[in-house]
Amino acid sequence: MLRTLVPLLMSTLFLCGTSFAQSGSNFSDRSIKIKEATETIRLDGVLDDKAWQEAESSNGFFQRFPMDTSLAESQTEVMLSYDKNFLYVAAICHRKPGEYVISSLRRDFSTRGEDYFAVILDPFLDKTNGFEFAVSAYGVQRESLITNGGNGRNGTTSSWDNKWFAKTSRDDKGYYVEIAIPFKTLRYKEGGIEWGINFARSESQTNERTNWTLIPRNFQSTSLGFTGALMWDKPLKKPGFNMAVIPYLTGGITKNFEEGTDPNSGGAIGGDVKIGVGPALNLDLTINPDFSQVEVDRQVTNLDRFEISFPERRQFFLENNDLFSSFGTQSLRPFFTRRIGIAKDIVTNETVENRIIAGARLSGKLNKDWRVGFLNMQTESDPEIGVPATNYTVGVAQRQVFSRSNISGIVINKESFATSAEEDTLAFPRSFNRVVGMDYNHASRDNKWQGKVFYHKSIGMENQDDEYSHGTSIRYNSPIWEVQWNHEVVGENYDAEVGFIRRTGYRRISPSLEYKYYPKIKLFNRVGGEVQTDYLWSNELGLTDRTINADVILRFNRGDYLRFGYENEYIKLTSSFDPTRTDGLELEAGTEYTAHRLTALFFSDSRRKFNTFFRATHGEYFNGRRSGISGELRYRMQPRAVISSSFSLNRVDLPEPYNSATLVLVGPKIDLTFTDKIFFTTLIQYNNQIDNVNINARFQWRYAPVSDLFIVYTDNYYSSNFQVKNRGVVLKLTYWLNV
Repeated sequence: MLRTLVPLLMSTLFLCGTSFAQSGSNFSDRSIKIKEATETIRLDGVLDDKAWQEAESSNGFFQRFPMDTSLAESQTEVMLSYDKNFLYVAAICHRKPGEYVISSLRRDFSTRGEDYFAVILDPFLDKTNGFEFAVSAYGVQRESLITNGGNGRNGTTSSWDNKWFAKTSRDDKGYYVEIAIPFKTLRYKEGGIEWGINFARSESQTNERTNWTLIPRNFQSTSLGFTGALMWDKPLKKPGFNMAVIPYLTGGITKNFEEGTDPNSGGAIGGDVKIGVGPALNLDLTINPDFSQVEVDRQVTNLDRFEISFPERRQFFLENNDLFSSFGTQSLRPFFTRRIGIAKDIVTNETVENRIIAGARLSGKLNKDWRVGFLNMQTESDPEIGVPATNYTVGVAQRQVFSRSNISGIVINKESFATSAEEDTLAFPRSFNRVVGMDYNHASRDNKWQGKVFYHKSIGMENQDDEYSHGTSIRYNSPIWEVQWNHEVVGENYDAEVGFIRRTGYRRISPSLEYKYYPKIKLFNRVGGEVQTDYLWSNELGLTDRTINADVILRFNRGDYLRFGYENEYIKLTSSFDPTRTDGLELEAGTEYTAHRLTALFFSDSRRKFNTFFRATHGEYFNGRRSGISGELRYRMQPRAVISSSFSLNRVDLPEPYNSATLVLVGPKIDLTFTDKIFFTTLIQYNNQIDNVNINARFQWRYAPVSDLFIVYTDNYYSSNFQVKNRGVVLKLTYWLNV
């Protein structure tokens, strides 16, 4: 135990020392004043209201890309106002006459290469959690929750939906934006007089990404470490009672052709309720929630030995999801919301849906320093497949420390139970699995230092040793150097049933180093190199995995990105494994393999109507060889259509008697946006690794704000002979009602 705690304590002291040295208020000294409107503001994208004539105007946006040492070439002016119900934001986005890049009229557009303006809000000034509201030049909206300070791949969550309004207009001098955000949509402290704020813009004509405050180009535009100050003319009042009722109605018909059964029709009714418990705490309730596939997961070719994680898309779980789901690391999560509502069929051993009866979640801020979360979900029993009724309970408390860091604790309880009549028909009629843990998350004031220290303990039906996991990560990010250190230690009997744990019984270190150089030539924005290493071992087996990657990175000023490198990999199999995952002869546990491979990654300039990205690899693979390429081709017929196709082509050659295979995954997609309220998407996925062809066609009509009618058609065939497996049509109607 002492050997476990010493590195944790040393890392904590190091990170805490960094935090103490960098405590303070806003990093930027920019500020903008806001005063209450004296007349009604008409939301029409035309900035002729009296409030805009009286509002303080601020400009002087800075480049973040391609350079971060100069003012923006295409400047932006911003103004703010408010009344008792709304926060208003106006922007004048100057540009030369010319075509805009607008990928779609669909809400939650992709920001790559798009012409858009965004406002970034940090109401609690904690520099960790906030909101982003973005509007394209054609008035298309995108809202995101900002977590983790707005940094990294998990810095924003665009799947979050809420009610707000925006309008734009255009002329030969640029475009004009008006945004109205209901105070009930936001979470903030009553009586506050200062918020953190920033503005961001992407301009396709000059290929600029700009911000109101100066942000170094090695950070993202949503980084809350660089916000300015929004100064209110009077203390903010409580927004009043805030409640939204979101009912749904579904109906549909399905037919299973494999089993030869008659068509099965049915429907359901249920919904969610959102209640504001104070300005910054929210209570979410759900009854008979419907998590039907109105948006299908994109399939992947799995050549890994372990499970693949897909992101959470269900609206009920999204707000404050970081509070529950950011414990541990990407491959070592003690709690993963997608585990709720699924179970194992004891007959087929397949993962199946387990209906959720009801649930409740209380989450948000108590004050500037404290966030809390409580989640309880109840699923029903299904004796036919041996699944008992299960209750999931999670409690979280988070305390902010220093300038941008926090200490978080979590308790997870999964408990199954059955009636006396069900006990003989269920696989595990009475069982429980519990996890308790604590994380220290570090972020320095200037964003250069980030890190984490965590310790988690699982508690099962049998009291065993080695039911723990712990780790440390430290990251230093400057314009020139990026250095990372990660370590994980996972006990053999660590078991987090409601988590995402790829493997147990190992120790791991994965240091990396990247150098970035900015040449003074027009072709390149940045060149550099990176070395990534990953080592895993266990006390019994010694070294089981080693990966060393050495890459050269080229980032072009026009927007292209190229990365190519060399990979050296060593694997000692801890269990038998078929490298093609096609039910062939498996390589035996304990056998060892060393591989040398060449890799490449390319992203083209997303401003082009035809753009692409691909990944390629070629070299040794276990006891054979593998050549593969994957990526996506996209053509934009703006703003009405995007025609694309994802692809993954892999040739695996293994010696006899092991299976060789050509694995093909192709996913053509047509995304039509007839208006900003009517959309139609068709996705076809051919995947011969799992012998499946999936067709998913979805019609969506957003007939009111955050209220939709979906009609979804799904069809599945065998890829080997195109015989139909199953087919179904689902209709779903949702409505957002503010009470």
